[in-house]
Amino acid sequence: MPHIKQFDHIGITVADLDGVTAFFVDLGLEVEGRTFVEGDFIDVVTGIPDSRSEIVMLRPPGGGTGLELATFVRPEHTPGSPEAMATELGMRNVCFVVEDLQKLVDDLAAEGYGLVGGLGRHEDTWLMAHVRGPEGIVVALTERIG
Repeated sequence: MPHIKQFDHIGITVADLDGVTAFFVDLGLEVEGRTFVEGDFIDVVTGIPDSRSEIVMLRPPGGGTGLELATFVRPEHTPGSPEAMATELGMRNVCFVVEDLQKLVDDLAAEGYGLVGGLGRHEDTWLMAHVRGPEGIVVALTERIG
C-alpha cells in the first residue's frame, strides 16, 4: 500500500552554509527560504537534544524537488569524508538536468570544482559528469542529447 504522495526535498548537512548555498544558486537553484530551527519539534525529529540548526531551502526555477542545506549551531557538526568514492555508504550524489554540460563543467573547473571522473556519453541520449562541489558534495550533471 503506497503512502508517498510526492518527493519534497533532499537534505544535506554542511559546515559553510553560505558558501554551499552560493554554489547551488550559481548552478541555477533559487532560495525558497532561510531560517533557524530549534526546540522540542526538531529535538524530537532528529533525536538530538537541545539542537539548533540554520536551514536554507533551495528549489529549481518553477518549483520541484528541493535541496535543504543545514548547518548545526549546536551541537557541533561531525566532519564527513569530503573525498568519498561512490562505493562509500551514504548519499552518493545530487543530480540535475542542465543545458550545455561541457560549458558548465568548464565554468565549474575554473572555480576550482573538478570532475570526479570524466564526461560520459550514454547511447547517444545522455551526457553525464560528476563534479565534486564544496565540502565534497558530488553533483551529477546530465544533459539530454538525443
